[in-house]
Amino acid sequence: MKFTLATKQHMTEFFSEDGKVHPATVLKATPLTVTAVKTADRDGYEAIQVGSGEQKKERVSKALRGHLKDAAFKTLKEFRTAPGDIQVGATIACDIFQKGDVVSVSSTSKGKGFQGVMKRHGFHGGWHQHGQKHSMREAGSIGATGPQRVFKGTRMAGRMGSDRVTHKSVQVLDVDVENGLILVKGAIAGKRGTLVEVKGVK
Repeated sequence: MKFTLATKQHMTEFFSEDGKVHPATVLKATPLTVTAVKTADRDGYEAIQVGSGEQKKERVSKALRGHLKDAAFKTLKEFRTAPGDIQVGATIACDIFQKGDVVSVSSTSKGKGFQGVMKRHGFHGGWHQHGQKHSMREAGSIGATGPQRVFKGTRMAGRMGSDRVTHKSVQVLDVDVENGLILVKGAIAGKRGTLVEVKGVK
């Protein structure tokens, strides 16, 4: 399985060969270093652990420094896939992806804090005239007369955002190997600088 870690940069326009324009998100993919290889015989499952980004050694615990052999990575991630002939210390760059590949992209959406029902769920609100006062953006009735309780799952105000969002079947529009950039079609959840997981679709 193809995979990489990237950071969201910005959105732009991409013109295809047939002259059509597509919205695109630019992802900055730094080379990954394989830090561990998990096998079914030794660990009970197959996976590849990779490190990305630079970090001060003082910010890494002694146990982790021993595992990484004095290396300091900002991010450690595991991808459940058969390791094949990949060895510890190998480098995985963005050139594993090609133009036209279909991938799934996972990231954390923007955190919006505590929000009301109109912003969180798209409620229309109440009338803005005819005697209403301070109740235009309220949720309205939340209960039922018979059961005399509020049903589970009722849409109310609450925390919004900061959720893990996975976009499936996203097309790779272009890959800039020299600058380590991947252009994917459409918008990706998260703010600029958000860590993004890119996985090839089987």
